[in-house]
Amino acid sequence: MLVAFSVAPSGTGNADGSVHDAVAAAVRVVRDSGLPHRTTSMFTEIEGEWDEVFDVVRRATDAVMPFGSRVSLVLKADIRPGWTGELDGKVERLEAAIEEHRDA
Repeated sequence: MLVAFSVAPSGTGNADGSVHDAVAAAVRVVRDSGLPHRTTSMFTEIEGEWDEVFDVVRRATDAVMPFGSRVSLVLKADIRPGWTGELDGKVERLEAAIEEHRDA
């Protein structure tokens, strides 16, 4: 399964609204998990089995808790049993389709 998630605190007391320290704590959890992952400017994607992926999401959320009075978690999952390598595979198929239509 693939999960894209974003976790951030609110009620941080930071005048500039910055949450980068909290996000860094969450991303460290993901990177330390050993699961395939990718972090972009707005989401972190992680790939693995249901229990291991959601364990990482839970621990990443827990890592953000100390940074504010509450935490917001946004999550999207692609559950496709029997498929692996989709973190890159989906993007590779998209790029191939774009290239194919460019040549048409």
